[in-house]
Amino acid sequence: MKFVLFDLMSNHPNGVTGENLTTQERIQQVIDQAVLAESLGFDGYGVGERHGAPFLSSSPAVMLTAIAAKTTKIRLLPTVSVLSVLDPVRVAEDYATLDHLSGGRLEMMIGKGNDPRHYPLFGITEEEQWASLAERYDLLKRLWTEENVSWEGNYRSPIYNVTTEPRPYQNQIPIWHGSASSPLSTELAAKNGEPIFSSNAFHPMAKYKELIDHYRERLEYYGFDPKKAVVGAGAGSLYLADTNEEAINRFRPYYDIQMNTEAAIHNQSPFKDLEDHIENGSALIGSAEFVIEKILKYHQAFGHQVQSISVGGLSKEEQYEQLERFATDVIPVLRREVPSTVWETEPAAVES
Repeated sequence: MKFVLFDLMSNHPNGVTGENLTTQERIQQVIDQAVLAESLGFDGYGVGERHGAPFLSSSPAVMLTAIAAKTTKIRLLPTVSVLSVLDPVRVAEDYATLDHLSGGRLEMMIGKGNDPRHYPLFGITEEEQWASLAERYDLLKRLWTEENVSWEGNYRSPIYNVTTEPRPYQNQIPIWHGSASSPLSTELAAKNGEPIFSSNAFHPMAKYKELIDHYRERLEYYGFDPKKAVVGAGAGSLYLADTNEEAINRFRPYYDIQMNTEAAIHNQSPFKDLEDHIENGSALIGSAEFVIEKILKYHQAFGHQVQSISVGGLSKEEQYEQLERFATDVIPVLRREVPSTVWETEPAAVES
């Protein structure tokens, strides 16, 4: 199994100390966290995209570029790039530049996002989100794989004989489809034979398993081998301690803060409290043995090769404690238990 650490860059008071970080401090914290993740052996680092408080992650391409300058091996992912509201020409240019600056470590992840505030901000309605995503995705792929592109659509002005620069560093930038709530996202991924990444954060396992099963069924429909499907999966928050009880008690103030954010309220989580979330959802709160067992349980259902985690909202000291515990006590076991073919080769550069 491979491991990705990600941060949505939420910036709210610490649930225990009440400490408020400045914007500058929080941004630097994310960069430092990515450097630590690489040193601990994580395979990828992701920055989410949100457009409104309490999130500072409105520009993941810029954040990942700063991280690329401080790292050498770890793969870099927008988790996700909200392509449903973005200009594909600008996205193609920005992320191809990042691909070069990172030496081909970009793993693109696209989606429609789950915060309704960005639709009016960028001039589309929520009802248009899926059609907009599919159209912009098609143009982005063409801009990265073709030259002299001519195109017309509904969500930006036509282009004629356009070749975006720079061209990508990699022969083909991998594109993952972030999937949280709808078979429309898994359909788009399956149609193009591309991997999916299930958010797996706000609801019970069955909701996400249904989408992953749909993805494999549709892969076969489109002529791809479902046995070769590449799936990543997120989880609820991570908090490790010597015992489950200690982990729950230490994490509870952070959970209460998180579940009162606008984003959490919008996702309408069915869990009534932290204990319910741990028992019936994906939250990784407990001893190392408990967390390993839980990830293996989800792997049995999802068949995923990549696991993402987050320690957002914790103090810097606790973030480091959690990441070091996870890297020492959890990652080695899961690497042995779950084979993964993802990221086994170095990125291949386009011949100039």
